[in-house]
Amino acid sequence: MDHASLYLVEDFFSIQGEGRHVGVPSIFLRFGGCNLRCPGFGTHEIDGERVEGCDTLRAVDVKRFKKSWHRYQRATELIAIVRAYVENAGYRPHVVLTGGEPMIYHDHPAFYGLVGWLVREGFVVTIETNATIAPDFDRYRAYGGVTFAMAVKLSNSGERVGKRVVHSAIMALASRGKDSFFKFTLDPRCDTNADEIAEIVEGYPNEIYCMPLGENGEELAANAPAVAEFCLHHGYRYSDRLHVRLWNRQERR
Repeated sequence: MDHASLYLVEDFFSIQGEGRHVGVPSIFLRFGGCNLRCPGFGTHEIDGERVEGCDTLRAVDVKRFKKSWHRYQRATELIAIVRAYVENAGYRPHVVLTGGEPMIYHDHPAFYGLVGWLVREGFVVTIETNATIAPDFDRYRAYGGVTFAMAVKLSNSGERVGKRVVHSAIMALASRGKDSFFKFTLDPRCDTNADEIAEIVEGYPNEIYCMPLGENGEELAANAPAVAEFCLHHGYRYSDRLHVRLWNRQERR
């Protein structure tokens, strides 16, 4: 990928379906590219071909989808997208920067320019991240005004632990971000993940959310009780996936 450019996969206005701001009207900007593959997340059919990996392959698979991504080089272009949604809504929604892995662009002038503008304008900003990349908070100070939803990948991702769990990045995001929180997506066998979750979050006061895996409302309903019981047993916060229940993962556009 040409790292001199920034790629936006899509933007849309919907409600946040998971985590701390579930149910909150939000502007989503989904950026293209990721530093992880996560082959353990199952297979998906794309143009008749079975492909392993992330459930947002359209934001990760450079080979198949990059041609549909939009390239930006200036923060003003991204700011204009947000301004248009604000004008149409008539109020200032929550803003979510997601991916892929948006933090691969953390030092890109267009990305950081957008973040800086959002923070200065008083937006509530969440960056959804796998927590393997942290910015230099002293150099890029605006990130101190951002909430990081730290979706640290577990063994079920199929990634080796040294690549998916970067303790220095987790520590920086957890301590230097604004009320950052952990977010884990679990299947009914979640008890098998208990030890690794406990190891990842040990010593952090940040909130811990666990969500059920599910591509549609039926799968979500089947998986949710086990994850809720897991949260009750371990003292974690249960998060539903409201966008899945409402629209079967197809966020309202």
